[in-house]
Amino acid sequence: MKINGEDHISGKRPIIMVTNDDGIDAHGLRSLVRVLVSTNLYDVLVCAPDSEKSAVSHSIIWSRPLTAKRIEIDGAIAYAVSGTPADCTGLGLSGALFPTLPDLVLSGINVGSNCGYNIVYSGTVAGAREAFLYDVPSISISYDWKRGEINANDFVLAAQACLPIFSGIISAIKNKTHPTNCFLNIDLPTDIANHKGYKLTTQGKSMGKMGWRQVEEEAQGPKMLSTMVMETDSGVVSENGTSARSQDSRLFKRELRTVEVEEGTDLHFLREGFITVTPLGALSHIDKDCQDYYKEWLPKIANQSYSSSL
Repeated sequence: MKINGEDHISGKRPIIMVTNDDGIDAHGLRSLVRVLVSTNLYDVLVCAPDSEKSAVSHSIIWSRPLTAKRIEIDGAIAYAVSGTPADCTGLGLSGALFPTLPDLVLSGINVGSNCGYNIVYSGTVAGAREAFLYDVPSISISYDWKRGEINANDFVLAAQACLPIFSGIISAIKNKTHPTNCFLNIDLPTDIANHKGYKLTTQGKSMGKMGWRQVEEEAQGPKMLSTMVMETDSGVVSENGTSARSQDSRLFKRELRTVEVEEGTDLHFLREGFITVTPLGALSHIDKDCQDYYKEWLPKIANQSYSSSL
């Protein structure tokens, strides 16, 4: 998107910004950008992590400045950022990085689905949620990609399958009919070439049940244990390395054991071969029975006297 060697945004076409959590070099993001550019309908911005940031949820970095490095991606203005997906969205929408704000933010395409409770962990969903917090329409996109069953080119098919949704959202934005109290989470089935169409779904309680396995220290690379040391005079926390691991220190690795699927919700329909479209919000809604319980419970404990035995 250069004219006479200078960055240019037409000002006439809708502007779409893309981020992700797999990193700016990931097949999913590159395929999505390539498909968007090929339509010749949109001006495309990219503001994505410079390395993989999967499962970082909605974390942001306060402790240090972030580096934004210009990256060459055909047809787009792109920056790789040393931050999380939420950081990238926030920076991209700040007006400090790009000359014009986007009309729509897309986060993805993620390698692997994001349904049910797994949405809580997802950096991909957080990239879209951050835009929602800024009152910018957004969509998170994930592909139930399975290594060995499909190849990287199928990410192009996944992006193409989403084009009607992007177009519909842009039209709704122009017509001022797009809802402002939610954003969309899209999950694409493994066999995207033979998907069964779009399915409006709700977020379920499905999640991968994790286990832990003890691993040998030798498999983890250099024997270096990072420790946090508090400098009591200054109140500053510094990080030091020790040359040998403590004798009572053990290494454990997280591993997926089972996946529970809740009937009639997002993961269920995804496994059935549908492209699931799930509206999400940012507030944590609680069941009425919980609210009623604590309405009675709180006054009772508030009136109890408390004496410390310490």
